[in-house]
Amino acid sequence: MDLSRTLAGIGAALLATALLADPVSAVPDDVQALASPGDARASGGAASTRDFGNGPERNEIAALDDVTIGELSVRAPAVGEPAAAWTVGRRSGFPRQNELPVWPVNPEDRSIKLGLIPYHLIAPRLNALQKASDRVSAEIVGKSAGGRDLYLVTVTAPESASESARQDRWRELIEEDPAAAKRDRSLKAGYKTPVWINANIHGNEWEGTDGALRVIERLATATDAATRDFLRRSRVYVTVTNNPDGRVAGTRANGAGFDINRDHATSSQPESRAVRDVVIATQPFLMLDEHGYTGTTLIEPATPPHGQNYEYDLYIKHALPNALGMEKAIQQLGYPETTRADIPFRDYAPGDWDDWPPIFTPMYAIYQGAVGHTVEIPLQVNNAAYNNLPVEELQRRARINTDVAAATIEAALTYADTNRGTLLADQIEQFRRGWAGEPSPTILDGFVDGFGPEDRYSTTFPRSYVIPAGTPAAARLVNHLISHDVRVTAARSAFRNGGRHYAKGTYIVDMHQPKRGLANVLLEAGRDISDLVPQMYDISGWSHGLLWGATVDSSLRTLPKVRVTRVTRAAPTGSVDAPRGRDLSLSLRDGNDVRAVNELLTRGVKLRRTDAATVVVPAEARPEALALSKTLGVRFTAARGHEKGVVIDPPVIAAAVSADESFALREMGFAVQPVSTALLNAGFDLSTVDTLIVSSGLSYTALTPTARAAVDAYLARGGGVLTRGTTGANFNAAAKVLPVTATVGRGDANGVVTVTNEGRVVGAGSPTHSFIYSPLWFTGAGVTVEQRYGTTPLVAGHWLPTEDGTNGPAQAAGQAAVVSGVTAGGGNAVLFGTEPLFRAHPKGLYAPYARALLWTAS
Repeated sequence: MDLSRTLAGIGAALLATALLADPVSAVPDDVQALASPGDARASGGAASTRDFGNGPERNEIAALDDVTIGELSVRAPAVGEPAAAWTVGRRSGFPRQNELPVWPVNPEDRSIKLGLIPYHLIAPRLNALQKASDRVSAEIVGKSAGGRDLYLVTVTAPESASESARQDRWRELIEEDPAAAKRDRSLKAGYKTPVWINANIHGNEWEGTDGALRVIERLATATDAATRDFLRRSRVYVTVTNNPDGRVAGTRANGAGFDINRDHATSSQPESRAVRDVVIATQPFLMLDEHGYTGTTLIEPATPPHGQNYEYDLYIKHALPNALGMEKAIQQLGYPETTRADIPFRDYAPGDWDDWPPIFTPMYAIYQGAVGHTVEIPLQVNNAAYNNLPVEELQRRARINTDVAAATIEAALTYADTNRGTLLADQIEQFRRGWAGEPSPTILDGFVDGFGPEDRYSTTFPRSYVIPAGTPAAARLVNHLISHDVRVTAARSAFRNGGRHYAKGTYIVDMHQPKRGLANVLLEAGRDISDLVPQMYDISGWSHGLLWGATVDSSLRTLPKVRVTRVTRAAPTGSVDAPRGRDLSLSLRDGNDVRAVNELLTRGVKLRRTDAATVVVPAEARPEALALSKTLGVRFTAARGHEKGVVIDPPVIAAAVSADESFALREMGFAVQPVSTALLNAGFDLSTVDTLIVSSGLSYTALTPTARAAVDAYLARGGGVLTRGTTGANFNAAAKVLPVTATVGRGDANGVVTVTNEGRVVGAGSPTHSFIYSPLWFTGAGVTVEQRYGTTPLVAGHWLPTEDGTNGPAQAAGQAAVVSGVTAGGGNAVLFGTEPLFRAHPKGLYAPYARALLWTAS
């Protein structure tokens, strides 16, 4: 690649240094690249334009609203079977028109000020289009976290039921038998090119919705022969607004406080699950995710590091020319603001705008067979601009942004139609390589213009993964894989593999399957990429295999020699293994075990805790235990006769936490009273609180004298404390909770780390891996070390020392990652330097965190 890409890294490194010094203040909430990255390189400035990772809100803004989690009070999604997914199905032909329910008029909808379509007018417009055109089908494919309808529009020429069924068979053949699909001449001639447009995933990046609606309307009503012919050859799928909660409220996040474009590997949110189901069911060749705002229109492909599980040659051969076509389309709009686009692969330095993690919609879609692009429309209309700019200027910008969104969509449709044969062949080839288990080919320098050694990322796929059954964690993981279209089988008898014995029913992931890249990116340990790029935008490490609580063994060369059965739902795991009349014991090793405890407490069952990880259930509560063993998959055993323990009361929790932590706490069944600096200053009553959680939005030094006195009184009477991150560490130091000093690692450090377990509260029986994001470690006397960072902490992710050689993994090695102790007032306290609830993702870390919470509340 040309030298300018490397030189741009100098500016990016300067940005990273600023982030380390102050990751909150160095980059505003929504960074605006008012000068193009090309200009930034020429002047020695930074090329990166994304807001840094989570942004400051995760430590500064406490979640104050209740989080709606649907049926959580009845059944927990932590294990449950794969949800009923939306699918194209073998139904009637097209159009498949539905009268969409119309939402009440909401004059507070934040899109109105911009002259854009408010959410309540989307359904009426789609209903009118369905009446006016037999090319348009609209349906609801899910609900948002706030309960709003998620719409999918399909635009295509009318099809009879038999024609639609044939399209379905061809789509399945491409995935299930790509060799046969490659030979099928009728498929090549008649298969409709599927393209998926996802709009408004960030709620306050509005105009993708409006641009997409404009394209839908043109396709629905155009009378020219070219459009008619295009729709005979194509199906265009549009998720009109992926985040209606945020669209209405003018927020980036959904109604539960989640950034949906970070959730695709975890699928904790209904919006990400809905588009997961859409991309699996429609199997697009090409997709766009319409975002904003970066000053200059930005169109992926991205910089290195590239996801090592991609079939990257099949991706970049289309992504780069398609991006160039979209750039040409916006140039033709004639605005001074659209004279060029930023194409990170072409214009940015490695690490400035990467496609490494599978958490973003386009990156996830690549694993499902699509050529995925993020498109960032140019002119800011959200956040400070929304509040401060004149309405006329906001609406002028919104009109330009809408034109840009529509132009990029139109250009992408043209590319897909023009290149339909090679796009079809390459999707077939991706799935063929998966079934065949072929290594990904080495991509030569110059494969596309600018491809060089810095772009070359690949992995060695294992032959299989083996997941022992019988735990809620294993069932959760298997169901998660199945819901993402990863094939899983179960052994029909016991077997040996790699020198280990496995029982009948053990799950096997044969990596000779069409979506092996997705299977591997979810299950593998990952990779330490610290030395490969100077900085990363968001998380660089994740691993369901290491962080979800299940045992996952990989076998590089062997597939277990045992007869298997295809699994569509993980087998039930729960049981009550004790004689009638005997007290029961429940070991808190999984989030569902914790959920069971909270359900029993809610039902008035008198529980006793014999140690941090063991709860005794009285014999008379056996019916309740039986019910929970079935719904949550937990296992009750016989309690030892002499175990009495301490009675557990339902904990009263005041939590100054981020939205994702609040969600995870409720996922485990905890009742949480939100608290913050402002609420304490307003007189929040701590007198009945058992434990105070501090990780976001609570500053002891910012409290009024009265509120500070209330906190001091709470601590003096022995109230419990649980903290996480820099906000928690600052609270600990200012309030003098435990006598330790926190050292803050690099602000952009993140990933999977090894830990050694020592303590009896968090450490006992916990996983040997944890997750970090801006990690901390603690030094001091008079506390118990619950967990330490390993001797070589980082397994996967990005963690460099600062310029003076400090705050890196070498300095963290062997240091205390989690500590516990007793406060001066006699209360229990636990301080986390790791991230056990991060984005509701590391499910295997829920139980250790919950044990700490219950201990501090005791």
